[in-house]
Amino acid sequence: MEINRQQILRSVGSFRRGVLQSLLFFVASAIPILIFSKAILRHLKNTSLKIDLVAFNIPEAFLASLKLTVYAALFFTMPLIFYHLWKALTPLLNRKGLKSSRLILLTAIFLFYLGSFFCYFITLPFGVQFLLGYQSAHIKPMISVEKYVTFCTFFIFGFGLTFELPLLLALLSYLRLVRASFLTRNRKYAVLVIAIVAAAVTPTPDVFNMSLMGVPLYLLFEVGVVLVKIIERKRMEAEKLNPKL
Repeated sequence: MEINRQQILRSVGSFRRGVLQSLLFFVASAIPILIFSKAILRHLKNTSLKIDLVAFNIPEAFLASLKLTVYAALFFTMPLIFYHLWKALTPLLNRKGLKSSRLILLTAIFLFYLGSFFCYFITLPFGVQFLLGYQSAHIKPMISVEKYVTFCTFFIFGFGLTFELPLLLALLSYLRLVRASFLTRNRKYAVLVIAIVAAAVTPTPDVFNMSLMGVPLYLLFEVGVVLVKIIERKRMEAEKLNPKL
């Protein structure tokens, strides 16, 4: 019991140091990002938007740059955040027999940036141009710079985090908390949850933007189901060779 208590205290202390390190890195990266925030905003606009942004009040441009700085600094801090989450979960994963836990950390970082860049270069430009396609001679869009920053950052972070779904399902399978039969049997409820998540994450409530998030999320769910089946099959093979597992 005393050993468990000491382990808990060490874990809490390590978590506190991790939070402090992440916060310091966040602040350190935010300073240069704020200096170049105008250039970053210009690049973000040119990637998916062909019209000029507008500010509807005096401080809006500054607040938009500040918000972009916060999200960009958090974006670059994500590997450190993943590292400390991995460090906290490693003892549990090792007890469950997962030895290559470092691969989990690298996979989590890779999936987050894969989803973010997929959104930035493919989904976001397509979605913005599709929505702007509804303008006409009588409807000219005037897009607020603050609203545009919010729209883009929500999408980018949303995609980055949802791309973690296959890894999350695989980890739950290793911990014996999820079975493939359960996932396939409750697929219709998974679709409902995905629709709710897509509606919550996307900054606008229209069906098109929800589908931009929901369809990839459902495909990632199916990838996760396949991974869970593979893990269960390997576990069964290992148990046949060593019934004591």
